[in-house]
Amino acid sequence: MSTTTGSKPVHDWSAAQYLKFEDERTQPARDLLARVPIQAPKRIVDLGCGPGNSTAVLESRYPNAHIVGMDSSPDMIRKAKTALPHREFTVEDLHSYSPEESVDLFFSNAVFQWLGKDERFNIVKKLMEAQPSGGVFALQVPDNLTEPSHVLMRETAENGPWAATLKNVGRDTFQTPPEIYDLLKPVCSKVDIFHTTYYHNLENHAAIIEWVKGTGLRPYVDPLSPEEKEGFLSEYLKRLEKAYPSTYDGRVLLPYPRLFVVAVRK
Repeated sequence: MSTTTGSKPVHDWSAAQYLKFEDERTQPARDLLARVPIQAPKRIVDLGCGPGNSTAVLESRYPNAHIVGMDSSPDMIRKAKTALPHREFTVEDLHSYSPEESVDLFFSNAVFQWLGKDERFNIVKKLMEAQPSGGVFALQVPDNLTEPSHVLMRETAENGPWAATLKNVGRDTFQTPPEIYDLLKPVCSKVDIFHTTYYHNLENHAAIIEWVKGTGLRPYVDPLSPEEKEGFLSEYLKRLEKAYPSTYDGRVLLPYPRLFVVAVRK
C-alpha cells in the first residue's frame, strides 16, 4: 500500500478494515498468480503485501522460494508478521525501495494505482532492470474510477461543507493497455495484459461503504472532523442507494473491474 494519494498522505492503513472482505480482496491475487509463467523462482518480493493475504497465495504455489513482503503501512506489516511469522516482512516505500538481491518474481496486488501516473512504470522498469532474463513482474490494480462507487465519492466530496478540504484528493487515472505495453515492451520479451470485472455480493448499500473504507475512501474521510465524516458518509450512502439496485434477496452486487499485467524480462 503506497502512502501517497493525490496531494493528501494516508499515513497508515487499517488491516482490520481491509480484511473485512479478505476473500474478495485475495481472489485477484490468485487470478494474477495463475497467469505467472515462472515455475521455480528462488526469490520473490510481494510489493505492497498488505496484511499478508497475497503473500500466503504466493507461498501456496512456491513453498520453497524465499519470499519477502514489503509495505509502507506499519499496521499491515504487523498483521502480516502475525499471519506468517516464518516469512520476512519489512516496512518500505516503493519510491525508495531497492532490493538487495536479484528478484525472480515481483508480485503486486493493488498498489500501483496509488502512485502518480508519471512515476508508476518508471518504478516498475527500474525494478525490472535488476531482474534476470526470464524474471517476471506481475501486478493488478483496480480499474474503477469510472464506476458509480468512485464517481459518487468524488461528487460527494465536491458538494458539501468539506469541499475545500477535499479539493485535491483523489488518484491519477491508470495507463491504458496500449500505453502499458509500449512502456514495458522495450525491456520485456512478453507483456500479457487482461481485464476482469468481479461482482461482489454485498449485504446492503452500507456494505459498499465498508468495502471502500478499506482503501479508496480513506483519502476522503481521513482529513474530516468526526461531524464532517458522519455527514459525508450519510450523503454518500444516499447517492449509492440511487445508483445500485437491490437484488431479488435485498443484497447489492458491486461491479469491481481490475486490470492485470504480467511482464517477462528480456
